[in-house]
Amino acid sequence: MNFPSNLRYTKDHEWVSLDGNVATIGITDFAQRELGDIVYVDVDTVGKELEAGDVFGTVEAVKTVSDLFLPVKGTITEVNPELSNTPESVNNDPYGTGWMVKMIVDNPADVESLLDATAYEGVVG
Repeated sequence: MNFPSNLRYTKDHEWVSLDGNVATIGITDFAQRELGDIVYVDVDTVGKELEAGDVFGTVEAVKTVSDLFLPVKGTITEVNPELSNTPESVNNDPYGTGWMVKMIVDNPADVESLLDATAYEGVVG
């Protein structure tokens, strides 16, 4: 499995890439493999300020629906528009074209407190 070292991770299997105070968030390679074929991503929290750990949407696979948890506090600003037509991009490229949301992070230092690639790899073993 692939866990890029430039990203931060949560125990709930989300990844975060930070550019200034803008974070891009998706689910990890491990998560998409566990879910199987993803058929729908539902995020209706654009414009909302959420706390770390809040549910910001759901991802639906052929056999299950799973909540998506926000890694850090902030405001969701954008949903990946490509996911409405090609939700399978989460399976094919979870760290690239399969990103889910962008947000303004209240405190960018909070991202640094998330798991690094080595620690996340230890979680999923």
